[in-house]
Amino acid sequence: MTEEEKEETSESETVEETPEDSETSEDSDESKLTESEEEEELEDEDEEEVEFDLEAQVEEFRRLIDEDPDNCVNFYNLGEALAELGQLSEAKEAFEQALVLDENQEFSAIIHLGIGNLYYHQLMSGIQSTVVKSSVGMLSQHKQQNTINSVSGDDYSIPIAEFEKAIQFIPSLNADEEIVDYVRKTAPKQISTIYYKWASDLFDKARQLENYGDEIKDIKQGLKFLRKTVEIDPNHAQANLMVKYGKKMLLEGFSIYDEYGFEAKIIPGSG
Repeated sequence: MTEEEKEETSESETVEETPEDSETSEDSDESKLTESEEEEELEDEDEEEVEFDLEAQVEEFRRLIDEDPDNCVNFYNLGEALAELGQLSEAKEAFEQALVLDENQEFSAIIHLGIGNLYYHQLMSGIQSTVVKSSVGMLSQHKQQNTINSVSGDDYSIPIAEFEKAIQFIPSLNADEEIVDYVRKTAPKQISTIYYKWASDLFDKARQLENYGDEIKDIKQGLKFLRKTVEIDPNHAQANLMVKYGKKMLLEGFSIYDEYGFEAKIIPGSG
């Protein structure tokens, strides 16, 4: 074979290989795309199945209530299923009816836990939900977004009261030990988290631009709630850190700056 023939053969092989490589790459990309689409479809199907299962459970519990309208457990189970579906007002009605029917308080602990969780999730998913994560370490800054201008005590005290009732009725809870342990562990944890959030929101309120006159009072109240958090959960790192910051704010005072970096207000300390 001459040199010219070799070159022609080499060029011919190169031309023939390139389209094959390209097709292989395209096939691979299409395969990846198809796999991704299949995963998304499976996730959607799973979500639809869960919702369908919950709706089926709701219908089943309603049927059981029709058959035995004085059974508090059926109303409790209905409340849990409705809560999972996001039908909170209907869930609350079911829980409250369960309490009415639970004359011997055999299931009051778990029912109050269910009611408390309704309020808890509303509190944690509202406008103030991000403050729990954002408050620590912002002592001399102004947070333009999600700033809290007012704090309503009922938003926190009502779910706390429900969880405290759950703890109160644990001794009379007629359920498996696993459920008893769940109530015993969950209720204090929820109370601790709510106290921490309450304190966080008060700290954030004190750091708003407007000087409303109760900044020191709110920081002191926040410290009180942080101590309650630590009493329940001594290893709560954020609460322990905020206690130190709160004490420093009271002692040294703090400044709040606007979005342009200018000092908007000064709160003097006691030191």
